[in-house]
Amino acid sequence: MPSSVVPRTAAVAAVVASALAAGLLAGSSAASAAEIRIHDIQGTTRVSPLVGQQVTEVSGIVTGVRTYGSSRGFWFQDPQADADPATSEGIFVFTGATPTVKAGDAVLVSGTVGEFVPGGTSSGNQSLTQISKPTITVVSAGNELPAPVTISAWSVPSAYTPDGDPAAGGSINGLPLKPRSYALDYYESLEGSNVRIGTSRVVGATDPFSELWVSVKPFENRSGRGGTIYGSYTSQNTGRLQIQSLVPLAEQPFPKANVGDVLSGTTEGPLDFNQFGGYTLTARTLGTVDDRGLEREETRPQRHGELAVATYNVENLDPSDPQEKFDALAKAVVDNLASPDILALEEIQDDNGAKNDGTVTAGQTVEKFTAAIVAAGGPAYEWRSIDPVNNKDGGEPGGNIRQVFLFNPERVSFTDRPGGDSATATGVIQAQGKAALTLSPGRIDPANTAWDNSRKPLAGEFTFRGRTVFVIANHFGSKGGDESLTAHRQPPNRSSEAKRLEQAKAVNTFVKDILKADRRADVLVLGDINDFEFSATTKALTADGALYPAIKSLPRWERYSYVFQGNSQVLDQILTSPSIGDFSYDSVHINAEFHDQNSDHDPQVLRFRP
Repeated sequence: MPSSVVPRTAAVAAVVASALAAGLLAGSSAASAAEIRIHDIQGTTRVSPLVGQQVTEVSGIVTGVRTYGSSRGFWFQDPQADADPATSEGIFVFTGATPTVKAGDAVLVSGTVGEFVPGGTSSGNQSLTQISKPTITVVSAGNELPAPVTISAWSVPSAYTPDGDPAAGGSINGLPLKPRSYALDYYESLEGSNVRIGTSRVVGATDPFSELWVSVKPFENRSGRGGTIYGSYTSQNTGRLQIQSLVPLAEQPFPKANVGDVLSGTTEGPLDFNQFGGYTLTARTLGTVDDRGLEREETRPQRHGELAVATYNVENLDPSDPQEKFDALAKAVVDNLASPDILALEEIQDDNGAKNDGTVTAGQTVEKFTAAIVAAGGPAYEWRSIDPVNNKDGGEPGGNIRQVFLFNPERVSFTDRPGGDSATATGVIQAQGKAALTLSPGRIDPANTAWDNSRKPLAGEFTFRGRTVFVIANHFGSKGGDESLTAHRQPPNRSSEAKRLEQAKAVNTFVKDILKADRRADVLVLGDINDFEFSATTKALTADGALYPAIKSLPRWERYSYVFQGNSQVLDQILTSPSIGDFSYDSVHINAEFHDQNSDHDPQVLRFRP
């Protein structure tokens, strides 16, 4: 509902502005400005004590205006703060239509206090306290803005959040805020307030939605390339903060930044809370990006006698993608991955992409990609895969993503055992004292409900220098539906983990079948596991010593393949069977840290001597 703005005469404006500054403004309503201040609305918990109530002539100074998007409105703040550090002095006013107020306007706002949950209540997000259906009176213009609160390494507590209240389903909504003890409480105590940060390192690159992530803590779990490592469920990284701009892009383009760059100078504006990142500094004044020259990594070539096996999520690749994407991905395979002998691809779409017409074949997609690799100076890869049942493996509707094996026939051979299809499970037999697949390529346990609406694992049998190597390409279920780190439940619900746990158990069982047939078999399980190296999923994959997560061989500051909301984390993995005890592993950082990405995942490479 659009707001109404009521101007006043200059004489009245002067009187009211004076009273506003002194905090003495009174009104005739039962909920007048003298009785209801912004800190009264915000209260000392996450939910306003006045939620659902009408407030009248709440006073403050406009500190920021959002004129674009679906959440148009403005923030205003009481220049006369109370003495309670738990109560915010700022609040958002949702106008719906483009606001006509400006930063520096002294205003009186009447409206309904509400708690808006970005993404809806099912998202598990915290709520944003706001005033809606407002009537706005502009008292005066050009006022000095309330001084910003500086968010810094010293002001943000090292503990992330209190545990939720068991009596409230694990929610922290009703708990008294302790801004000196917990980072989430600290940020909540500043919700809607004018805040600033000084020079800060970029830990999440500029994304297509014109936002980036910084950390106000220079050394908090720092990666070797300037990011912030998410190394456990309790190392959420308290210094992370999302940055957006209140200035429309047509007026001022948002800066392009990579991880490791520095956002220099002062960035200042209201502290918002949104669906995609939680607490967000919506910048009225934005610092400048200092390019620190982050470069894309190149892994070393495999040495004599080494087999190089890699995994790469190519992010919904289909023939309609620009040739530039195919060329960039191909160049990465050749130059950055050093043309691995075996390459497991995830998210290869069918031959017409997301067109939902029943097409499931992907020959055109793969052949366009392999041709681009040859053009980039790489080998003439051959490939194997199994087409899914239409719209049964998840992903973009109509896209029918699947895993694909590429292999260099000059270096390695594929053992074809026909009969594999979307519904038929491959198995393991013992032949001449060695393990062998009944179908190659073949799918693992495709009828298992763990794979409903998810990609089924693709198993293949390869031979390198006379030695059999089993490779299992995976793309486990996504984290869709999980609550965010800033959720009102703490710890957050990770509902998607249940499916991946069952998927991991199925793959672990299959690997054990191979090892029962030949305890010295070389087995590699790889792909987009969609889960962390410390997760229950990884523990289930490695159960009983069947596999080892090779990324754990890297120093902690190098363990990541993906950057999400400023956290560098592991999603893509290669796991090894016990016979592969000596190997070289590399997470090749070419995408996740960059604003110009060919995929949102970093590929992984493992080299060993079978």
